Amino acid sequence: MTGEKLLPVNGVELCVQTFGEPTDPPVLLIAGSASPMTFWEEEFCERLTGRFVIRYDSRDTGRSVTYPPGAPEYGFTDLLDDAVGVLDALGVESAHVVGISMGGGIAQLMALEHPERVTTLTLIATSPSGPGADDLPPVSEGAVAFFTGLTEPDWSDRTSVVDHVVGVLRWFSLGEFDEQAARAGVERDFDRTSSFRSSSNHQMVTGGEPWRERLDEVRAPTLVLHGTEDPLFDLAHAHALVAEIPDATLVTLPGVGHELPRSSWDVVVPAILGHSKT
Repeated sequence: MTGEKLLPVNGVELCVQTFGEPTDPPVLLIAGSASPMTFWEEEFCERLTGRFVIRYDSRDTGRSVTYPPGAPEYGFTDLLDDAVGVLDALGVESAHVVGISMGGGIAQLMALEHPERVTTLTLIATSPSGPGADDLPPVSEGAVAFFTGLTEPDWSDRTSVVDHVVGVLRWFSLGEFDEQAARAGVERDFDRTSSFRSSSNHQMVTGGEPWRERLDEVRAPTLVLHGTEDPLFDLAHAHALVAEIPDATLVTLPGVGHELPRSSWDVVVPAILGHSKT
């Protein structure tokens, strides 16, 4: 593992960290909305043995560039360009790209717009078109009720913010929930983040053309990993990805929600390692 580094990417600074040897096959990990690179825990990265693992803080998360809350000066295509720019900054020509949730959307578009940079594609807990697609199940009623009733924390108070985020994580977790570990992780993220409140800017990010109708153009071998109990993206979203991306493969994660719990790593890690041998 190398230490965190601030690297110039597309005119801004992004915080990047790598694991393994640069001569190993590179794996680029793209986290979801409002999630810093520490979403991909160190142990998870280290278990991807024989790979040069790259994780990074996207804009408005962790130690990367931040913008005033409610005023992001970037769009979805900038987040795509950042993913490619991280590879450029590290001198990596192409990588096995792994994205979860919104990061999975960025990964899909990367495979379409920059196919030469994507060796293989792994999509976790994501969708071909988001929760508003007419032919796919919307977010669950429970999700709507939960987020409608969610109140903002006191962003100036560390305990209030940590309690708030742990509560959200608990709701996403359909199986076992280690509250002590979750709280420690959120406290770590709060302490290393330049502007924790700014991560909510991801909810405002727009731009770019819809790409679902182009999924048949994806040429990177594609693996889809999806929890059977995902309350945001019903399993039907995963089936749509597999149906519309040529020769894609689906691995279901029984009892898993919109998350990547430690209990799933014994399935997820070998699946990524096997897929990235392609």
